[in-house]
Amino acid sequence: MQLSRRFLPPMSLLCAFEASARHQSFTAAAAELHLTQSAVSRQIRALEDRLGIDLFVRERQTVRLSPAGQAYAQEIRGALMRISNATLGLRTNPQGGSLNLAILPTFGTRWLAPRLPQFFSAHPGITINLTTRLSQFDFQLEAVDAGIHFGLPHWPGAELAFLMSETVVPACSPAMWAQHQFAQPQDLLRAPLLHLASRPDAWHRWFEHQGQPTNEVPGMLFDQFATAAQAATAGVGVALLPSFLIAQELASGELVRALPQLPEMESAERYYLAWPTSRSAYPPLQAFRAWIQASASSFMEQHVQGPATDAPSSP
Repeated sequence: MQLSRRFLPPMSLLCAFEASARHQSFTAAAAELHLTQSAVSRQIRALEDRLGIDLFVRERQTVRLSPAGQAYAQEIRGALMRISNATLGLRTNPQGGSLNLAILPTFGTRWLAPRLPQFFSAHPGITINLTTRLSQFDFQLEAVDAGIHFGLPHWPGAELAFLMSETVVPACSPAMWAQHQFAQPQDLLRAPLLHLASRPDAWHRWFEHQGQPTNEVPGMLFDQFATAAQAATAGVGVALLPSFLIAQELASGELVRALPQLPEMESAERYYLAWPTSRSAYPPLQAFRAWIQASASSFMEQHVQGPATDAPSSP
């Protein structure tokens, strides 16, 4: 679609508007842009004249965005961020493309990052820029091409590609296991249970899965897997964690399965790659989507195995 220049205000006016909208102040915007307050005020008025709409409500010595200004500010901020990221990507990788990818912290650091050299080897011209997001976001307001999603296959305004499932296991330090000698699910209630903010009902579902539902699940709340895993390693409590994300700790003995005789529970949620429909044909995204789906499929084939049956050794 050809762009109409009559709908493209000068960049100087848009930058002045974005800064003023963010600060809710012409004076603060002027300081950021190294302009005078009167210069910023003139630029905002010039933009309003072009649009035929008041973007700010002026009250005595203060300004605030009008309803129309609030909506316009969101769109303009996202557009300017995309221009900035595109420019940065071109400067850092002039021979290829760049992919702005939102990742879940632990999945990104423990599963994705160690495999990225394989992707770069196959696609040397593509740069991946990583940013952390713990929950869904609006692709229209973020300068992100795709994101890793854990949950149900639903993300408003986005397309999804399945990556992998997961199983979770109660894990604790060897010392905590030796202290409590857990033998059945209800025994875990004698120890603090570590909860994840993103999965507040995970322990309830686990106890229901074991045929022993309970309303009392005392413990501590964590916002990330890595912190919960570290707390479990330190002996703070028992954490319900994806087994593939704590494989290193289980292999080294820093963590042990609290009830190794029980099968791991498969989570109802899954991992997906999500992206806005407008980016579906973007070549770096197409290359990354094909690679990560193949990598995830290979990983699942290699790591499908039965539950451990040996109890941890007492120290």
